[in-house]
Amino acid sequence: MSLSLFKENIEKAERYIAQKKNIVKSGKMRQRYHFMPEAGWLNDPNGLVQFRGKYHMFYQYNPYEAFWGQMYWGHAISDDLVHWKYLPIALAPSEPYDDHHLGGCFSGSALVYADKLYLMYTGTSNHGKGFEQTQCLACSSDGIHFEKYEGNPVLKAPDGYDPANFRDPKIWRYENSFYLVCGAKKNNFGQALIFKSSDLKNWSFLNVLAESRGEFGFMWECPDFFPLDNKYVLMFSPMGAGEHKTIYLIGTMNYTTGKFSYTTVGDVDWGFDYYAPQSFLDEKGRRLIIGWANSWDWMPWWKDWGPTYKEGWCGSFGIPREVKLSPDTTLLFSPVHELEKIRKDEHTEENIVLDPAPYVLRAGDGVSYELRLHIDLAATTATKFRLELRVSKDRKTVVSFDLEKAELSIDRNKADGWSRGVSRSSLQLNSSSDLDICLFVDKSSIELFTDNFKTVHSMNIFAEMDQNENYIMPLNGMLYIRSLKSWGLEAVYN
Repeated sequence: MSLSLFKENIEKAERYIAQKKNIVKSGKMRQRYHFMPEAGWLNDPNGLVQFRGKYHMFYQYNPYEAFWGQMYWGHAISDDLVHWKYLPIALAPSEPYDDHHLGGCFSGSALVYADKLYLMYTGTSNHGKGFEQTQCLACSSDGIHFEKYEGNPVLKAPDGYDPANFRDPKIWRYENSFYLVCGAKKNNFGQALIFKSSDLKNWSFLNVLAESRGEFGFMWECPDFFPLDNKYVLMFSPMGAGEHKTIYLIGTMNYTTGKFSYTTVGDVDWGFDYYAPQSFLDEKGRRLIIGWANSWDWMPWWKDWGPTYKEGWCGSFGIPREVKLSPDTTLLFSPVHELEKIRKDEHTEENIVLDPAPYVLRAGDGVSYELRLHIDLAATTATKFRLELRVSKDRKTVVSFDLEKAELSIDRNKADGWSRGVSRSSLQLNSSSDLDICLFVDKSSIELFTDNFKTVHSMNIFAEMDQNENYIMPLNGMLYIRSLKSWGLEAVYN
């Protein structure tokens, strides 16, 4: 291993970040409470783990530009999942197996074992045989400074698989063995492959954990596999599956055969900006996920990653969410309770009766806030209503609820002069007489939760500060709001 080059590349990047971060932090589109890079480009969350009581978050990172390029692993820690401290870069390209100029150290995961923190990541290279992706190991005794394993790479694509599409390892320990699931492509269908090891260094192919037959795209990125109650969940981001960005499958696992049999299929998020979420189990026993709040150029609605590149940065993460299994064997995704720490200026209203006219929603400064609505459907006569968010004279984002057709949509075509597209999903009204809506809004994003947190839409909007009005209105009858609660949310990042 080129230890001197590895260290040199990290130190060089750190010096560059130090020069840029104070300029970048003044950007008007910077989020207030969503995690962002100090400067440069951020995409997939990596290596989410709790180590020695601290939450660790690594992330795909290009410190030198506000665009994707040669990737490093950024690093931050937190006591509460809300307030994050930036640490030195954890991984930098330095070896023949991870030094591709349009690749570097790709995504992966973390594992705590024997009081050490291990990272497994995808190294990218090209030595005259085309783009090649292999799985590599790094280790740390203090959780800050890492050393790459001298025997890297520890895993290459099995025979018959495209080495240019073999990436994003997720590792875990079960009984006395280590397991790893990787995204792969074969015969133009996406797959998740599972491998087994006794020492994290020598891996054997176990089976195709699960695969697409055409319905889930041609490549599975960032697969994640975890137990939840008495079931197992496989989560992945498919390429070539239309508007599906992150899918979850729920079923049972046979560790003897390495086969996962699923019976439930769902979408983690229906919005346009939620990709490659990774899960981990924290010391409280919660299964938590964090996802990248953006999209790729092969997605049907893609226009660009947004105008924040003009400020020297690009990319943020969605708020941390807890994953729970519902009685109907679907998943729900609730914002972590730690976000309550940054609430301020609580506002409460009850028993609001609305006729077809805009009603002002009071929520903090109207820019960064949390809003919770409880709609009494039994007392409501309107079959349609909508929210208008981050509104000014010419701009707004429109959230439409069609109760008759059980449909939900978010239209951002007039949000900011940049974004476009309408995300859609069904509403799981069933026989319920209530509809709960939860909103987390920040300077450049909207996250909407409904259906008891089973349905989520995450959308980037790059609104101006004067877009600080928010409304709700029924369209064809009376809307009865049993309760409304809102809070402004304090800025975590200056």
